[in-house]
Amino acid sequence: MRTRADIRPRRGSRSDMAAAEGGGARPDATVQRAELGPLLATALRPGESWYLVDSRWFKQWKKYVGFDSWDMFGAGDPGLFPGPIDNSGLFGDPETQSLKEHLIDELDYVLVPTEAWNKLVRWYGCIDGQQPIVRKVVEYGLFVKHYKVEVYLLELKLCESSDPDNVISCHFSKADTVATIEKKMRKLFNIPAEKETRLWNRYMSNTYEQLSKLDSTVQDAGLYDGQVVLIEVKNEDGTWPGQHFLAKGSGFVCNSYNCRDSASLSQPGLCGLSNLGNTCFMNSALQCLSNTPPLTDYFLEDKYEAEINQNNPLGMRGEIAEAYAELIKQIWSGRQSHVAPRMFKTQVGRFAPQFSGYQQQDSQELLAFLLDGLHEDLNRVKKKPYLELKDANGRPDSEVAKEAWENHRLRNDSIIVDIFHGLFKSTLVCPKCSKVSVTFDPFCYLTLPLPLRRDRLMEVTLVYADPQHRPVQYRVVVPMMGAISDLCESLSKLSGVPAENMVVTDVYNHRFHKIFQMDEGLNHIMPKDDIFVYEVCKSSEDGSDYVALSVYFREKTMRQSSNTSGTVLFGQPLLISVPKHKLTVDHLYSVVLEQISRYVKLPLAEEYPTTCPDKGTCNGSNGVVEGDIEEMEHQDGGQEGKEKLAEVDPCHSEGCMQIESARDPQPCKKQHFTFSLVNSSGTSEINSIVEGKILKLNAFSALAIDWDSDTRRLLFDEQEAQAFEKHGSMLQPQKKKAVVALRDCIELFTTMETLGEHDPWYCPNCKKHQQATKKFDLWSLPRILVVHLKRFSYSRYWRDKLDTVVEFPIRGLNMSEFVCDPRAGSYVYDLIAVSNHYGAMGVGHYTAYAKNKVNDKWYYFDDSSVSAASEDQIVTKAAYVLFYQRRNSEEHTAPSPPQEECDGMDTN
Repeated sequence: MRTRADIRPRRGSRSDMAAAEGGGARPDATVQRAELGPLLATALRPGESWYLVDSRWFKQWKKYVGFDSWDMFGAGDPGLFPGPIDNSGLFGDPETQSLKEHLIDELDYVLVPTEAWNKLVRWYGCIDGQQPIVRKVVEYGLFVKHYKVEVYLLELKLCESSDPDNVISCHFSKADTVATIEKKMRKLFNIPAEKETRLWNRYMSNTYEQLSKLDSTVQDAGLYDGQVVLIEVKNEDGTWPGQHFLAKGSGFVCNSYNCRDSASLSQPGLCGLSNLGNTCFMNSALQCLSNTPPLTDYFLEDKYEAEINQNNPLGMRGEIAEAYAELIKQIWSGRQSHVAPRMFKTQVGRFAPQFSGYQQQDSQELLAFLLDGLHEDLNRVKKKPYLELKDANGRPDSEVAKEAWENHRLRNDSIIVDIFHGLFKSTLVCPKCSKVSVTFDPFCYLTLPLPLRRDRLMEVTLVYADPQHRPVQYRVVVPMMGAISDLCESLSKLSGVPAENMVVTDVYNHRFHKIFQMDEGLNHIMPKDDIFVYEVCKSSEDGSDYVALSVYFREKTMRQSSNTSGTVLFGQPLLISVPKHKLTVDHLYSVVLEQISRYVKLPLAEEYPTTCPDKGTCNGSNGVVEGDIEEMEHQDGGQEGKEKLAEVDPCHSEGCMQIESARDPQPCKKQHFTFSLVNSSGTSEINSIVEGKILKLNAFSALAIDWDSDTRRLLFDEQEAQAFEKHGSMLQPQKKKAVVALRDCIELFTTMETLGEHDPWYCPNCKKHQQATKKFDLWSLPRILVVHLKRFSYSRYWRDKLDTVVEFPIRGLNMSEFVCDPRAGSYVYDLIAVSNHYGAMGVGHYTAYAKNKVNDKWYYFDDSSVSAASEDQIVTKAAYVLFYQRRNSEEHTAPSPPQEECDGMDTN
């Protein structure tokens, strides 16, 4: 089965291989570690070049040389020679070698500096035909400098204004200047140096903007991926032909926002926001804020002008507030059906480098930044006083809450605090001395956890021991935090194959990327992994032990230029069980031939050996895989095995000359393939196979069966080899997702919990860190309550989105029962906006529902499109951030004053 990209390897001559394996060309593991260690720790510097390396290859190199910290002796594993650098897993299209979308640093690739790359290439070489993936370090940020390797370049579509249909695509760095683009376009379109030119960008079908600042970077100019840039050449008579090509569109040019013809009036607030390239997250957040009446009225009435704080060191010189005000006025002018928030995005990118590019971001993270930025730009406190925090020390809650709120207002006083800020009560109790610590902290939005799913669905393919049985794809239910053994038990119930006879593998590029142990966590398996479960035997009734071997298919190819041979992997790898006392080439040949008999059709006249492996009754234990198998490590059983594997003869390329191919071990029978002992990824040979002897192979040693091209073409049925069947579990409709009420999330948020051992609290009484109990309560709530549903979860191996439907009320959300201030009034809220996220984490699309404050009707905002909506459309599994407005919102905007007779709730 061809699982992903097929990349042909580089095939060098035997002298090249010998040189590569010799001590001169590639130093030993100790020297490699010493030379690369400091280079990999190099800091990023603007303008330098760094190289991407597929993390799978890099992890194998680290194991080969003993680079990881757990390898305390630094011995490495000579059986894991990584072969030539192979980046094929990073390519979305192997032909153009364009990168897959949404690759993640450390998870999918590692970055190495130029000197480290050059050393790795000198020592190991690269797959033939693969171009190095080199990228520049670029600088982000205005005040805080932020450096990163620009993995994804921007594609711009370049054309002449006189011939806009002749488009040439070119890639640019975000750090390149407009002058760089102009220089490139002059060269592409053969424009003489003496000719005067000007550049225009087109970001709607009929809207152009002049790129007048040649020293502006691509990033600051707000150019986005796929944008069309035109170059205009001045006429001989000194005029510009601009009106000619602009007349083809609307004929309207605006230098900041994309302005439609002012004659087309629309309802104020019903104005779409153009997608500038993965900016739907920003558009969604902006539409929610735009439809927050008290904040929008504040800006439309120009109240912000008197409160801009240009000297606040925590602010942004008032520039975020001014850019936001300009955008809000455009949206609510009633003159445009949509605007392009380009200048606003540019300002945000200057102050928050994480939002400066055109990668998909999180609408809630942008919202948090924006509310904080607007607050600091509009903070009425010009000089913040120093305040010392006091502990509650048994004082009434109402007194401590009032003190905390007043202290907060002494340093933070803005329209954002007026509208969005509330107060938490946090209670910590020491488990040893019962010390109670109560604090009150302001909040701007409420992040609510969702009840976690207890299980997950996994799709796996079971490869049966019966060679005539096609593989079957199953959908199994496993515990979310379960182990590989749980997967096997679940699969066993559906298939009838005993769990102890299963080996779970991750297959990638025709090889075993990983063979899992029974006790490993399922969180190591990502949704995109191709998981194959093999039925194998461990021992039989006569007590003979079996050894499981990895078998890879390789095709022998000839290199015409040097007349040397090489190999390339193909097909779906096998796991075969063979009794240890029958580990001979003859027996292996018979076993493999039987295993592949379903899709390898021999000529009728030809008899092939009928010797079969001793079936017996499999009654092995759960110890399928002994030792710590990580990324297909070889298990070296005894000293003899170690000595054998120490005779490493790894190739510089994916395949080698076949040493044994010159002799025919069985002249009376035609051998359709030959064996080689290879490393775990099949990229190089470890040793030749000796005929007639018992082979000293250990668990999951890897063998390659090598075919010549003609034999493969004649006998190998590619279609049948890839064929599989679907079990009924794949066809059953998935059960309906559980529905959770918003109050369930609030109750979960306010539930007492015990702090983890890695997150203890320092008890001032005990004078040491303790695993205290912690409880959050709501003391006071703001006029506008922003509720963030925590749908995304992260771990080292797992990234997930919870697509649970949360039922939330459109009107009449009563929060009074969750407010612990006994003097609080009524907290009843009505929904005014929702930010939606569709799709998986890190990708997908953001939209918004919002209620127009002029006509009280609901609308759906999808980038530049605005359409009417009904209330029954709003509650979906996509709801991510909810905006609620409090009824009678002029009351209770601050905590209630203390009452002498009330001591509140100081310990819960």
